[in-house]
Amino acid sequence: MSTDLARRLRRNASPPELAMWRMLWPLRQEGWHFRRQMQLGPYYVDFVCVNAGLVIEIDGDSHALTEDSDRTRDDYLSARGLLVLRFSNHDVMNNAEGVYQSVVSTLTAARATGDTPTPDPSPQGGGRRKGKAAPQVRGEGRAEASP
Repeated sequence: MSTDLARRLRRNASPPELAMWRMLWPLRQEGWHFRRQMQLGPYYVDFVCVNAGLVIEIDGDSHALTEDSDRTRDDYLSARGLLVLRFSNHDVMNNAEGVYQSVVSTLTAARATGDTPTPDPSPQGGGRRKGKAAPQVRGEGRAEASP
């Protein structure tokens, strides 16, 4: 059931989510493997790079109505060793370069602290962090993602 929901979420991606995916996809050349609409525990995250411990959330116009639940969600993810970056739909669509630079600088910082992907990530993706254990996201009902 969770795989079906993840697939449905990917198929019905919003324009800002599609724009973000187009930004993230080329980062695979640098060894960063992102997944879309992946289940982490009780939550589905918009994008996750497991080997960097990074979750990216795109907040729509109704975000102001969900700030408390977003905070609970962020606390849950942070407790599992994940960093959450949030961008508004408006920023993704109108400040793509700024959003991209923010993501790249976060990934660069992860690499500088030793949280680098393996040179040859596994075919299943995700790679491994050098020097640190990967965040605990497996075994929490994650759904497989496809590009």
